[in-house]
Amino acid sequence: MNILFVYFIPSGGVETLNRHRIVALKKKNIQCHFLYYNKMRELVNNHEGTTFITNNDNEIRKILKDGNYSAVILTSDYNGLHRFRKLGYRGKLFLEIQGLGSQDIAKSELKKAIPLVVRYGDGILSSKTPHIMKILDDFAPSCPRFIINNCFDTSKFSYIPAQKSNHVIIAWIGRIEDNKNWKEFLQIGYNLINGYNANIKLYMFEDNTLSNSIERQRFQQLIAHLNLEKSLTIFSNIPNDKMAEYYSVIGDSGGFLCSTSKVEGFGYAIVEAMSCRCPVLTTDSDGVKNSIIHNQTGKFYRIGNTIEAVKEATELMENDQLREHIRSTALDHIKLQFNLEQYSQQFINMLESVGV
Repeated sequence: MNILFVYFIPSGGVETLNRHRIVALKKKNIQCHFLYYNKMRELVNNHEGTTFITNNDNEIRKILKDGNYSAVILTSDYNGLHRFRKLGYRGKLFLEIQGLGSQDIAKSELKKAIPLVVRYGDGILSSKTPHIMKILDDFAPSCPRFIINNCFDTSKFSYIPAQKSNHVIIAWIGRIEDNKNWKEFLQIGYNLINGYNANIKLYMFEDNTLSNSIERQRFQQLIAHLNLEKSLTIFSNIPNDKMAEYYSVIGDSGGFLCSTSKVEGFGYAIVEAMSCRCPVLTTDSDGVKNSIIHNQTGKFYRIGNTIEAVKEATELMENDQLREHIRSTALDHIKLQFNLEQYSQQFINMLESVGV
């Protein structure tokens, strides 16, 4: 059986999900292919499966014909439902929801998407994101939906022993955009450096092809205003297979990953860090409820409350017993909740329910 997964660009959490679910589904003799409409950067991480990059109707029509796909999963691209039917695809067609931004934007987008799913598709696939599930209950009670936790392959992305850093490292991962809330990370870092440990180093991992010039200028201005140039290192477009090394070093340094997002659909960076024994301090950005349990698998702070963030961060760095408990419990949690077998079986159940 062949399945085609479609998304706009090979970047971010959706790309990470694709690279993990191909491993899960291959174990069930399901062959996964991937189609991305655009490539904003040269780096495309290895998907271990056929990967197309095109937004040309004729090329997509040929991909659909040659692939003989039992199902096509369109992530976020609800307009693609009609488009793929026009291109001649007659198999099962699903809209997948991964994120969609703020809750207001998600509500607005799903209001537009649901009629297209009803007319052209066979159902909605979503991870267990509370606000998405609530919107679907409110606006699409009769539309077939399949709620499946995303998967993560801890055997391929896990802790790597390395030489210990001389500095405590606090890291942030995301795009330089409003929803990722980079300003708050810089403010938290500033407060920790100036009020707790002047030798703390801040690492920010980003994709510099995915920010606009105005936001980039504000970012640089705030770095200068807070005088963080000597404490901050910015990494752009690090290959994903190298990130396990960084997470491991950050965890062993006594530091942590700090996620300041306003809304997350799942939060793959958080799960990656947890798998590498790197503790996480995060806002309650909704989708992360699946991975973070306060003081068990990570730590929460209230968004906008940098004083609380500093308090939680300080405890995470000073309380060795709690820190080690979180590092161990987080890894166990991922193995239990996001394992490949669970994902593949639920995915097969979804296909069978629509007659595949």
